[in-house]
Amino acid sequence: MGLAMGLPHLTYAGNIQAKKAAILGGPKAFTGNWSRWPIIGQAERDELIQVLNSGGWCRLGNKTTPRFETEYQNLVGAKRTLGVSSGTTALLTMLGALEVGPGDEVIIPPYTFIATYNVIVQNYALPVFADVDIESFQVDAKKIESAITKNTKVLMPVHIAGSPFDVDKVLEVSKNYNIPLIEDACQAHLAEWKGKCVGNWGLGGAFSFQESKNLSSGEGGAIITNNDAFYQDCYSFHHQGQGADAASLVPGSGSRGSNFRLTEFQAAILLAQMTRLSEQVKRRWENAQYLTKMLKEIPGIAPAKLYAGTTKSAYHLYMFRYDKKRFSGMSRAQFINALNAEGVPCSVGYTSMPKEKYVTNLAHNKHYLSIYGEKRMKEWLESLSCPQNDKLCNEEAVWFAQTMLLGTKTDMEQIAEGIRKIARQSREISKI
Repeated sequence: MGLAMGLPHLTYAGNIQAKKAAILGGPKAFTGNWSRWPIIGQAERDELIQVLNSGGWCRLGNKTTPRFETEYQNLVGAKRTLGVSSGTTALLTMLGALEVGPGDEVIIPPYTFIATYNVIVQNYALPVFADVDIESFQVDAKKIESAITKNTKVLMPVHIAGSPFDVDKVLEVSKNYNIPLIEDACQAHLAEWKGKCVGNWGLGGAFSFQESKNLSSGEGGAIITNNDAFYQDCYSFHHQGQGADAASLVPGSGSRGSNFRLTEFQAAILLAQMTRLSEQVKRRWENAQYLTKMLKEIPGIAPAKLYAGTTKSAYHLYMFRYDKKRFSGMSRAQFINALNAEGVPCSVGYTSMPKEKYVTNLAHNKHYLSIYGEKRMKEWLESLSCPQNDKLCNEEAVWFAQTMLLGTKTDMEQIAEGIRKIARQSREISKI
């Protein structure tokens, strides 16, 4: 099977042997057009006009958001879904429902969008970083366990780039220490672990519908859970502490809440976008599998590892590691420039969050010093070391956007062609 798959590829590679890299004056490897995003059709227009004409634009007492919630929970196989205003507020709502606050610690990976960190500090809890497994870009479950203290209130790993973290190992840690698991699945719509959609494995899962996401309404988010009591706590928290599907002048239950409601317009767009989601996920998955087979044959290129339990990645990002030693010492920045010149857009992705001033300045925040004291904040600052994450962010990581995987097999071949051209001529490119 491997030889049969390889023969067309080897022939194709031979045909482009003489082509110069684009950055050296040769033709671009990619000759097509990348898919625009978001994809818009008549379905979006129909749903939006229906809401507009109804005059019911808030979820309270109206039908579109509940309809979206029902369809989404059926799609992902969850018992309950709660639409919220963003992926960030999905996480905020769940932490609020769990009464996370000053003195508590929440364990997260360093390789994630800053929102995962922000929702913790907004509650004046301490974010604790567990370093990554560099081969997968995902959190290292062993590092999660070693980061647990008596103050750990929540484990909040991320299914980064739409690929599942090692769910079995993280669940084992969660159960052994009796600490709730909240899945940050904001990038992972319809990703699966052992045939079950992510977000269903812990107490709850958060999803984002921000414009770049695989399911988009510009802004918006959702929580899924299979725990009725947790759902009710989340609903109350996101609706000013009130539990009914209406606004009341009388305060609700609990002691904290906010307004994180999804609008009817956002729900309308999502209902339309969902009609294409399964097919888009299938196409990304198939194209990513094909691209990975080709890139694995190029020395110095290592596609992000998928764990054995992964039955589907959403591929919000296609990520790989770049080893400059196998490219004549050409820096990652030079590689990025050369690949962009081939018509293949790419980036280095995240910077190393624990090293950013935005994060380290927390040690000097007056509120944190008041709550935790100077000694504890100094200890926290010293605990931020994540060497694997630093290496990934500063030296190796390269990203492709999810829209690139909505193309054809020829597109995937041209991506690989561009990288092969750069590899063959890396010595010359490195001198530019």
